[in-house]
Amino acid sequence: MNSATIRVENLSRRFGNILAVDGLSFEVAEGQLFGLVGPDGAGKTTTLRTLAGVMPPTSGDAVLAGISVADDPESVKHDIAYMSQRFGLYADLTVMENLMFYADLYQVRRREREPRLDRLFRFSNLGPFKNRLAGALSGGMKQKLGLSCALIHEPRILLLDEPTFGVDPISRRDLWLIVHEMVANGVTAVVSTAYMDEAERFDRLAMLHQGRLVAAGTPDDLMAGVEGEILGLEVDRLRAAKRVLSGHPAVLLAAVFGETLHATVASAERDGPAIVHALTEGGFRVDSVRTVPPSMEDVFIHQIARADSEREKAPTSGGRA
Repeated sequence: MNSATIRVENLSRRFGNILAVDGLSFEVAEGQLFGLVGPDGAGKTTTLRTLAGVMPPTSGDAVLAGISVADDPESVKHDIAYMSQRFGLYADLTVMENLMFYADLYQVRRREREPRLDRLFRFSNLGPFKNRLAGALSGGMKQKLGLSCALIHEPRILLLDEPTFGVDPISRRDLWLIVHEMVANGVTAVVSTAYMDEAERFDRLAMLHQGRLVAAGTPDDLMAGVEGEILGLEVDRLRAAKRVLSGHPAVLLAAVFGETLHATVASAERDGPAIVHALTEGGFRVDSVRTVPPSMEDVFIHQIARADSEREKAPTSGGRA
């Protein structure tokens, strides 16, 4: 692994009695695509805002490109691009005018602007719309414009807060293509998402729950770490069936995934018939049973269950965000 460009050390951020980020520690290697994954309220946005020097940590520190956000947050901002969930585009300016405004803001030299704009237009596909008002763009195009504005000064580190939230599938794909191209060119990127299907895109990721780190590693390593085997059951009355299996002695964990019930067991071959029997005896109709590979959602649910179990054994203090 290359040297760490970002090092987070026991980072915490409190808002009154709410502990939004609770003792996070992780490293991001140079040129790596790193994910912060978790649901709303997990602490993703607060973590990124702290890394970007927008707000100071309550305790702990984060060091980006050798600069401490606790000691010198303003200097951190020279090496990064931070794109918040509501990036500051100007609706009454055109696409080109927004880009030129951010070029001025970041003090990009005049002779460097044309090749950078050409490159940004090439992989954002915004060239045909450069004279369109930003307020008239679709949600996905606004996100691509926001990302292009953040990249105009060719930052060393890219911090993106849920860039694909609420955009259409094609725009999601385009945004990821832009991010992957930047990483391929040596940019270190930290991207937050609540979409578990996006978690497999990262080189490494940190799973967050209620401000705490519950798991970190490569997607393959995290999926390989799921204990037991997973049965995918197509059964009627999913929620009621989940409650039945949650109390079954052979079931380590039961969770609903779309129209399927996932039951984690020690052995699918040994425990599967007993589980089907318990459901049919309870009046449920089981249409199919199959062994399924773990998904990132399975990984997250397993890690949450493990974290909650460990937390029940330890005293807690303060609120959560």
